[in-house]
Amino acid sequence: MSQSKPRLSRLMKRFLPYYSKYKKDLFFDLCCALLTTLCEVVFPLIIRAITNQAVEDYTLITTGWVLKLGGLYLVLRAIDAWANRYMQFQGHVMGTKLETDMRSDLFAHLQQLSFSYFNNTKVGQLMSRITSDLFDVTEFSHHFPEEVLISAVKITASFFILCGMNVWLTLMIFLLLPFMLIGTRYFSRRMRAAFKEGRHQMGEVNARVEDSLLGVRVVKSFANEEIETQKFEEGNRSFYGIRTKQYNYMSGFHTVTRLFDGLMYITVVVAGALFLAAGKIGVGDYTAYLLYISTLLTSIRRIVEFTEQFQRGMTGIERFCEVMDTPVEIHDNPGARELTDVKGEVRFEQVGFHYADDADHEVLSNVELHVKPGQNVAVVGPSGSGKTTLCNLIPRFYDVTSGRITVDGKDIQELTLKSLRNAIGMVQQEVYLFSGTVRENISYGKPGASEEEIILAAKRAGAHEFISRLPEGYDTYIGERGVKLSGGQKQRLSIARVFLKNPPILILDEATSALDNESELLVQKSLEELAKGRTTFTIAHRLTTIRNADVIWVLTEKGIEEMGTHEELMQKGGIYHSLYSMYATNQGA
Repeated sequence: MSQSKPRLSRLMKRFLPYYSKYKKDLFFDLCCALLTTLCEVVFPLIIRAITNQAVEDYTLITTGWVLKLGGLYLVLRAIDAWANRYMQFQGHVMGTKLETDMRSDLFAHLQQLSFSYFNNTKVGQLMSRITSDLFDVTEFSHHFPEEVLISAVKITASFFILCGMNVWLTLMIFLLLPFMLIGTRYFSRRMRAAFKEGRHQMGEVNARVEDSLLGVRVVKSFANEEIETQKFEEGNRSFYGIRTKQYNYMSGFHTVTRLFDGLMYITVVVAGALFLAAGKIGVGDYTAYLLYISTLLTSIRRIVEFTEQFQRGMTGIERFCEVMDTPVEIHDNPGARELTDVKGEVRFEQVGFHYADDADHEVLSNVELHVKPGQNVAVVGPSGSGKTTLCNLIPRFYDVTSGRITVDGKDIQELTLKSLRNAIGMVQQEVYLFSGTVRENISYGKPGASEEEIILAAKRAGAHEFISRLPEGYDTYIGERGVKLSGGQKQRLSIARVFLKNPPILILDEATSALDNESELLVQKSLEELAKGRTTFTIAHRLTTIRNADVIWVLTEKGIEEMGTHEELMQKGGIYHSLYSMYATNQGA
């Protein structure tokens, strides 16, 4: 109990500031909430006045007096209708604004998180937090302040009005409330835990669906549709089990409230009748008492019904905060400077690196390298030796765990990320194209690029010819992840993006690995042209593509073991000689 309250208060402290931009909306929404309570508070008083007047002297009940009371109630009903209309529309709009702001903050934060976070997090889980979780927060953010205010006013007003009629009967009713709260608390806490578990499992189902549908070609090629269906059913049945648990707690929660609901009603009817018989309460007061108890119990019932929504909302806020509290590992350090007038000199000074979740395994250790401006460097070595990791340290996709890397003599950790990464162009081993047109994907390298620049970049990447043959040319929709294109075509589009960016430093991670021989020759020629005067890091398995590199680094698990030109390394007869000979033999085969 002591742990849940601080956690709840912390969540509310994180959430409440989102209201600050919409104080006026919230103020008018709450004013309307107060107006909607007028009818329910005043109506029993009208009935009480009529009943008491009838008991005392029914001849005083005139048509004019009754019409005035009826007119008053109609005016209140009109106010209630208008106020409720405002709450239903503007209240929900305010909730949507909060949801939009939270979703923007969540997405912006995700964009800042490092590769390490995404290495260990399923995209389906993140999609669940961005969509369904925040939708429930919308409903919560709109109804929470309304329900709290309306219920507080109704219960408080009912208490004082009822005390004015009969203190002892009122105390009997309100003494039952703590016992009801104790009974519902048991189920309420378990509901919240079950909702959180359900959200997590729904994220797992989303992740399974995404994984299976994106890999549908692999699934079908292995005829494993039944296996995928079975995997999905396991997650789906697990979600069913969790939902069953949720409804079990919900039913228990509502059962307790209904029992106390009935207990309060019968207490008023029986005890009130006894007070009436004893002359301690008037007929009009007794009638009004029954109506106020109905109002009171309706308010309590609304609180109970809102509790389910409250738990859903708090679960969504909790899962929102879990992502927002994930520290941004790679960020601009205080006083970071812009990288300008880049020459392209890169140094590795005693660089070491290991992944955060595997500190015992050093991927790189004491790497000492110097790359001159405009130098073409090739990185080769066995699979898993850290070639891609080495190059990923330059744009700070990961931060070194020891030593430092400099560009033009400036420590990259003292530079702004944007200026550093703007100076580096990458063609990565795994090609990713966005859902959209050819033009949109190429222009991603330089937003706002002209038509001439886009076409020139495509020509230099050897892509213009096949693009021209597409049904709508550069405006052809290529499908999700470029599914409508071949592997070679996708690779050439990704290379065109880098041509358009035209950076002083290039990192080519298996840039030609997906191309056929004809396309490879075309693109390789373009890459050689692009590399002129630029610092270029080339990671390659096709060793024939890096024969003309200025220097070749041979990277193994022990670090950089060999360094030199192709001819120097072949004469040395070491690791590179073995790798090249094995590659040449396989190519010949």
